[in-house]
Amino acid sequence: MTSSSNPSSSSPRHPLDEAVQLAPAQGAADQYQGQTHPGYWNMVGPFGGITAATLLQAVLQHPDRLGDPLSLTVNYAGALSAGPFTVQATPVRTNRSTQHWTLSILQADADGAPVVTTTATAVTAVRRETWSVGDMPMPEVPPAVEHKAIVAPMGAVEWLNRYEMRPVTGFIPRNWDGSGDHSLTQLWMRDAPPRPLDFVALAALADVFFPRVWLRRARQVPAGTVSITVYFHATAAQLQATGTGFLLGQARGQEFRNGFFDQTVQLWNEAGTLLATSHQIVYYKE
Repeated sequence: MTSSSNPSSSSPRHPLDEAVQLAPAQGAADQYQGQTHPGYWNMVGPFGGITAATLLQAVLQHPDRLGDPLSLTVNYAGALSAGPFTVQATPVRTNRSTQHWTLSILQADADGAPVVTTTATAVTAVRRETWSVGDMPMPEVPPAVEHKAIVAPMGAVEWLNRYEMRPVTGFIPRNWDGSGDHSLTQLWMRDAPPRPLDFVALAALADVFFPRVWLRRARQVPAGTVSITVYFHATAAQLQATGTGFLLGQARGQEFRNGFFDQTVQLWNEAGTLLATSHQIVYYKE
């Protein structure tokens, strides 16, 4: 079995490793204790990508895990509050090549009763060498060094400072005037400070895009992810080869209707290898 990257004890811990740190709960099988991290704070709770990464971390460090991540689906039932939480990660079925998981995050309410904030499922798998081909080539865009990194404005949500983002096209509207006519974004990205890529970081990076409705409408309407699924196509060796390099991310909305839209994402490394894809459904308000 493999595990997520851990910095050496002689160097400062990366904020991502601090945010996804989990300790086994005493006297409770399949449970881990965690703590929200201020460095990944969004408007009303943690950045959704760090929540997904934390759930995946529970699977990765579980002693019964088989193989590496194949898919992760996270359903955001409610926002996490600042403070401690519990992750439940249960392998419900193990086959020869795949293992199926149910996960949840619980947090105490004002009366101290545990309340589910997040539910999830995951599949891990033992990958074997087979015939393989890619049908989604990386777009031909200038390399990351030819694009300027964005600087989060004063007062922006804190999690933006945890990523280096270099937009290629369609980042956010220049004017919030309702004149939007597409939802496509292409963006070079990586952790800040740079961190060797692993499955946990990849899960979080799949969710760094602003809501597609903002770009399509050129209006900053309230929006939030309801459910996201990340499909992992890369092996651990391919992630290791990617190292601290940039990923090219591409996101596009497909249908905006009756208060919800869906969004597809592809993530390639600089060598052109498709590492992950994702699909999410997002709530928006007029």
